[in-house]
Amino acid sequence: MGIDFTYSVAIHPYVVGILLSAILNDLIFMEFFNNNEERQDLNLPDANSYYFPHFLKPDAANSAFDIFINELEWRQHYIKIFGKSLPQPRLTALYGINDQSYTYSNLTLKPLKFTPKLLEIHQKLKELTKINFTHCLANLYRDGNDSMGWHADDEKELGENPVIASVNLGAARRFQLKHRYDANLKYQLELEHGSLLLMAGTTQHFWKHQLPKTKKLISPRINLTFRTLF
Repeated sequence: MGIDFTYSVAIHPYVVGILLSAILNDLIFMEFFNNNEERQDLNLPDANSYYFPHFLKPDAANSAFDIFINELEWRQHYIKIFGKSLPQPRLTALYGINDQSYTYSNLTLKPLKFTPKLLEIHQKLKELTKINFTHCLANLYRDGNDSMGWHADDEKELGENPVIASVNLGAARRFQLKHRYDANLKYQLELEHGSLLLMAGTTQHFWKHQLPKTKKLISPRINLTFRTLF
């Protein structure tokens, strides 16, 4: 897709820097993909996002789900909304290959050491992307009442153009994206058991995403979001 740089400069010079950096990063990044991996390009404007429906084979995905739901140290965190302390509508756990803390939504979490199974997934992602992710923020959605609101993973410690590798285990859930500046640009897909959603380039600059609640009777889902902290 062509980019009208003259138009971009007219909007804001900062946007040009982001786009130029993202184009260079993504040209390099795309060469890293293992050609044997099934990949679907979401074809979102101002973004580089890819879906791998069979990142983990069914037996491997089943085993990983059973291990993670029982072995990860799931915690209930609270956030302040209009001065009230409310529980996040999910359980979370932060793991890392170093001890660097991670701050998001006014929460500062200190990571635990990667478990053997997390290291196994980490290595598989590294083989696919050639990225050595430093942290994994794991989310446990216990049922349809658990959710994640609209947000972008754009914290400063994630770098200029973050790469987020989201591994999905358990019940399929609807994942929604919306463009920050064009209300007509929306997208959604079902994140299936054993799948991987990879968000790179300028995705976090131009798009927000959420996992909405559902009234359907639904079993638990685990989402492992690997990221690199700088």
